[in-house]
Amino acid sequence: MLNAGADKVSINTAAVHNPEFVHEAAERFGSQCIVVAIDAKRVSGDNETPRWEIFTHGGRRSTGLDAVEWAQKMVELGAGELLLTSMDRDGTKQGFDLGVTRAISDAVSVPVIASGGVGNLDHLVEGVKDGGADAVLAASIFHFGEYSIPEAKRYMAERGIEMRL
Repeated sequence: MLNAGADKVSINTAAVHNPEFVHEAAERFGSQCIVVAIDAKRVSGDNETPRWEIFTHGGRRSTGLDAVEWAQKMVELGAGELLLTSMDRDGTKQGFDLGVTRAISDAVSVPVIASGGVGNLDHLVEGVKDGGADAVLAASIFHFGEYSIPEAKRYMAERGIEMRL
């Protein structure tokens, strides 16, 4: 894909099966091109220290890998960006899982894109301000016409988030 002109590629299951692939890709193309997609699901109980695990195959297969440790390892191997999807929140419109977003954002030095759960424009702001994400991703609120992208950008800018309008 990169040889065909793509600016970035996203790697998920392939990274779990062969973590060294992330290093090889970053060495060949540069870290700025390598986005590791992390599908995380909470595995701790309500009264336990929060813990999230990496899932693959669209959130269907557990790996046993701790999500925060995995994020750190991927950055060490050369990931230039992380796309974090909360499998617990994806499609719920209840907002991002701010716990895992904050835990991973605080643990790594590369940009983190929060994904999974946006139901309104406040959720976008919360992902950045409360979750510490560098960017946010939403789909259904735009696909189903609830909000427009320009409207979301204005909303975020009005709340102090740097935004290209």
